[in-house]
Amino acid sequence: MIDFKEIFSVTLILFSVIDILGSIPVVIGILKREGRIQAERATIISALLMVSFLYLGQSILNLFGLDVASFAVAGAIVIFIVAMEMILGITLIKDDPQARGSSSIVPLAFPLIAGAGTLTTILSLRVVYDELNILIGILLNLVFVYIVLRSSSWLERVIGNSGFAVLRRVFGVILLAIGVKIFKTNVFPG
Repeated sequence: MIDFKEIFSVTLILFSVIDILGSIPVVIGILKREGRIQAERATIISALLMVSFLYLGQSILNLFGLDVASFAVAGAIVIFIVAMEMILGITLIKDDPQARGSSSIVPLAFPLIAGAGTLTTILSLRVVYDELNILIGILLNLVFVYIVLRSSSWLERVIGNSGFAVLRRVFGVILLAIGVKIFKTNVFPG
């Protein structure tokens, strides 16, 4: 049953976890490296991951003998690596010439948009909210994500090189803190 209060709550929770605005420096970095952002592909892959995890997440983790905490820690490590690249201005994950264009999947769709934090949040929301309202909340967030990804070239022009360098490091530290929090919460609960 559609409940606007639930939809609003789910949308805000997912918006804060996805934090696409905080990921703008990463998006611009991918744009500079790849030459373009495949907004449609990244959004569709993120949608598939989120909706699949809504219905099959716990079963998929159980199939591999994993728990939500282990999955979250793995995502935190990927976020940590991306954050270190942003802060230090280095490349830890080397470009694979054969994988050109794959950045729509890694790190864009996973772990930045539909990462461990988002997917574990979706599992948690399922306990509290109606599935239809969660689906609508996911859809609303993906529309906003798509708009941000489509405007990445415009954002790069507005922000400029020096603004981008500052934002990249500031958001790198924020992304690092998010990775540390996810790690700490799941390794040292309570």
